[in-house]
Amino acid sequence: MKKLYITLSFVIASGILSAQNKDTKTADKLFDRYEYTEATNEYLKLVAKEKADNYVYQQLAESYYNVFNTKEATKWFAKLVVEKQDAETYFKYSQMLKAEGNYSEANNQMKIFSSMKPNDSRAKTFTGNPNYVSDINSQFKLFGATKSDISSDKSDFGAVLTNGNEFYFASARNTSRKEYGLNDEPYLDLYKATYNSNKTISEATPVDALNTKWHDGPATITSDGSTMYFASESFNERKGFEKDKMEYQTLKKGKIYLYKATKEGDSWSNKKVLPFNDKTYSVRNPSISKDGKILYFSSNMPGGLGGEDIWKVSVSGDSYGTPENLGSRVNTEGNDSFPFITDDNILYFSSDAREGLGAMDVFKVNLNDNSDAMNIGLPVNSEKDDFAFSYNTTHKVGFFSSNRDGVDNIYIADPICGVQATVTVKDAKTGKLLQAATVAMIDAKLELVGKAETSENGESVFKVDCDMQYAVQASRLGYENGVGTMEKSEGGKTSIIVSLEPIKPIITETEVILEPIFFEFDKSNITEQGATELNKLIEVMNEYPEMVIFAKSHTDNRGGDKYNMNLSERRAKTTVQYVVSKGISKERITGQGFGESEPKVDCKKCTEEEHSKNRRSEFMIVKKK
Repeated sequence: MKKLYITLSFVIASGILSAQNKDTKTADKLFDRYEYTEATNEYLKLVAKEKADNYVYQQLAESYYNVFNTKEATKWFAKLVVEKQDAETYFKYSQMLKAEGNYSEANNQMKIFSSMKPNDSRAKTFTGNPNYVSDINSQFKLFGATKSDISSDKSDFGAVLTNGNEFYFASARNTSRKEYGLNDEPYLDLYKATYNSNKTISEATPVDALNTKWHDGPATITSDGSTMYFASESFNERKGFEKDKMEYQTLKKGKIYLYKATKEGDSWSNKKVLPFNDKTYSVRNPSISKDGKILYFSSNMPGGLGGEDIWKVSVSGDSYGTPENLGSRVNTEGNDSFPFITDDNILYFSSDAREGLGAMDVFKVNLNDNSDAMNIGLPVNSEKDDFAFSYNTTHKVGFFSSNRDGVDNIYIADPICGVQATVTVKDAKTGKLLQAATVAMIDAKLELVGKAETSENGESVFKVDCDMQYAVQASRLGYENGVGTMEKSEGGKTSIIVSLEPIKPIITETEVILEPIFFEFDKSNITEQGATELNKLIEVMNEYPEMVIFAKSHTDNRGGDKYNMNLSERRAKTTVQYVVSKGISKERITGQGFGESEPKVDCKKCTEEEHSKNRRSEFMIVKKK
């Protein structure tokens, strides 16, 4: 039914401009009336009679795409793309493949789409991160997902919960209603139920005061419960349709309009059509802000970025401003729909053009800041269509719809209490922020729940469960391991600082032993890691003011003798210059390169470990006191 609403909003242009003939006339009539189930039966008859061509394959692929029969859609798209098609065909094929869980082949089709439309935001997003599926699967889960007992064997979607525990949604469960030809289900009605304290939902009843003989719903309710905005068909209005005169039939094509109603007692009345509806485009999926001053909705009205975009309009009583497109932060060249604005200004919406697990995924964006929209991940999103997410901040519960079981059902989304834990690793002596430290989060069961390296600012960020204590372990070359603790939390953000003690040099009678000093390949400049170790040598020399050091630089045996000798000599000189630059007298330190002439491990076919041992710096004590 979600696909039905997209189809009613607009008709996608066919990639094959004209291939209709007397054989396809019956099927084409059904297709043009959106009666896809019956249309596929007629097209399949032509296949059985061996009268099918690429036009028939496309009509079959489009029909199955529109009713979200992913298995059959992929079958006919596969036949269709044997010959070159337009870019959108490859995009749709990719969507259906994703919905079937065939991500590898879906990526192949996206590569073709991206080559044909390289400037499309969908192409740019894909080429920027083609392995996005693993990223989504590994991210912290924001919600649990449980199928609601209010779901029926027909399409149910667009659930919203009011603060007064009234539960509204759209459903095709009324089997006494006329069936719609697209999917042979009854027309949609608005339903109302009661949300109970144990999270069950009582028996649903139709909102008879607002339901018509056409599709009705979904709806949004103002925070005080007094006003409803809902979707219905333009056929309710006089001349609320366009006539499409075709070769073999004239179609009346309606759109989806938004309406307003107010509550008097326990019933809804005063139904009014909103002024920015238009018979040339659809306006649907409303969501009203907490203060009732901004109405969000989706539409394919002119001025959008893609097929269907998310818009907003100011509301003041029965006066409305000019609709504003939410722009590329939310919208894409694809279909972006089903907006829901929470009381704290978080916008949830669904998109079929962003990085997702299936054909349509749920995303969220914080309108209080400039952050990017994010996929809310498993288990809300799946390989199938996931859409119409809503969240009640008072009851702390969300709802969404999905066809993962073959029909649009309503699911409960319980938030998972999570903590964003930022671990900062510092040098215990200097307070310096340490990059490239390894940080591990370990739970109460001693299981590793996350591991990462610190960034330039010395931080690693983890998303973990709240109400649980975690141990934090940090390590870095040249430092003693450090530990910290993340205490139990009620959620939100927390910070943990782990300070690492530098490993002190070992001083023998003949040598100051440091951790290995690494140079970049074929270079002699001092790296950050090398500077950390040399600083330890400087501390020792300051502690022993009469100490004199001879720095020896060695290479492994890869490369020619002369080359290695010159490289080690440059490194020895750079080492000496660094120490002198920190205030040590040049009379107290000298250096020399020895190339590969003094290996620590004498080997001809050396292992990488043996090469590493030979590639070293030594700091010999010439004089200690």
